[in-house]
Amino acid sequence: MHTVEQTPDSEQQRPWEELQQLVAAGDAGAVETFLDSLPSNETARALSRLSDDDQAKVLVQLEPADAAGLIEHLADAQAAELIATLEPQAAAAIVDELPSDEQADLLGQLDVADAEAILEQMQPELAEEARELASYDEREAGGLMITEYLAYPAEYTTQQVIDDLRSNAEEYADYDVQYAYVVDAAERLVGVLPLRDLLLSRPGQRIEQIMIHHPITIGDHATLDEIVEFFDEHNFFGVPVVNEAGEMLGVVRRVDMEEAYGDRADDDFRKAAGIIAEELRSMPLLLRARRRLAWLSINILLNVIAASVIAFYTDTLQQVIALAVFLPIISDMSGNSGAQAVAVSMRELTLGLIKPTELAYVFLKEITVGTINGCALGGLIAAVAWLWQGNAWLGLVVGAALALNTIVAVALGGLIPLWLKRLKLDPALASGPILTTVTDMAGFFFVLSFASALLPKLI
Repeated sequence: MHTVEQTPDSEQQRPWEELQQLVAAGDAGAVETFLDSLPSNETARALSRLSDDDQAKVLVQLEPADAAGLIEHLADAQAAELIATLEPQAAAAIVDELPSDEQADLLGQLDVADAEAILEQMQPELAEEARELASYDEREAGGLMITEYLAYPAEYTTQQVIDDLRSNAEEYADYDVQYAYVVDAAERLVGVLPLRDLLLSRPGQRIEQIMIHHPITIGDHATLDEIVEFFDEHNFFGVPVVNEAGEMLGVVRRVDMEEAYGDRADDDFRKAAGIIAEELRSMPLLLRARRRLAWLSINILLNVIAASVIAFYTDTLQQVIALAVFLPIISDMSGNSGAQAVAVSMRELTLGLIKPTELAYVFLKEITVGTINGCALGGLIAAVAWLWQGNAWLGLVVGAALALNTIVAVALGGLIPLWLKRLKLDPALASGPILTTVTDMAGFFFVLSFASALLPKLI
């Protein structure tokens, strides 16, 4: 019986050690084979555990096309880190092999000087195209589109198109081809040609006779939400992108829209947690610490301000120790209520359902919800306090404080994103800490001021 030697789990889970050995040996073929054998998520993990020098050696040892394929598996920040370690000429050879949308994303992550150094080493035509794509916001159609697509003059025959496809089969093999596009002499989009219709047509037939006329398009500055809405309404794999003159510029694929939408959700979550820029643990230690401290330092100042309210009412708190139990409950519950309102405002701002100027509308909508929920939550906490301490006045104090603070939190939670948007600040980044500080201060103030006014009945 043949016995297979088992590899310990600890070794199976440390692919970077084998990769490091292969890189040190300078065996490019073995490096490529090993990387191909790893799942994409393991590839990123293995690379991130190597030193900066070894990471650069991996890219240099691979053919540019293979290195580009490796780059596509990585997060944008990690890919930019790797490319920045290379000489501009080597980096340009890899960037040349990336799809157009990936080129724009990668160059946008680099310092301006590094990006320009790479662009200068690229073919002038490709460099100009990359600069143009990088000029778009990464979450609008121009920033999401790919420029690798098939376009033919309207006067072409089906046979000419088929001949072109056969002649350039190797180049087009990397294209995500579902349709060919038909343009006029000014490069304006006039039709869409399904490849199935092309293959089933007579060889001498002009493609303008079988194309889909009046194609549906989106503008190059269409927002991500407009693109999402488009794909929700149309079951297309992709949509052509045109400029104001109707000239075709590229194609936004459904898969790229879905990726961008997920990235934005991740970005909002990260910012809400106080991570200002994308962070990976492979980044330099001091850079990561500095970025986090910049936000935490602000938060500690805000918390000191909130805690100062408690310090002002120390005498009341010492005489009614039970209040200390309810302070964090009131603070947390009100904060959660406000966070719900923040989330709704963020979502509606994103969808264009509200404008930053509609403060009165949002306030009225939120104040009604806050009043209902505040009274319900206040009643529940009042009952708990009464049953626990047997003092109805204590229940009244904490219940009224929670009710009022919930109303304040919900109203502010709805308004703060609008205020920040009007000031051209990022609502996702600043709404949470501002709301938390205000609701903490208000909650502590309501509880302790009410308790001070009713102190003889609470002792």
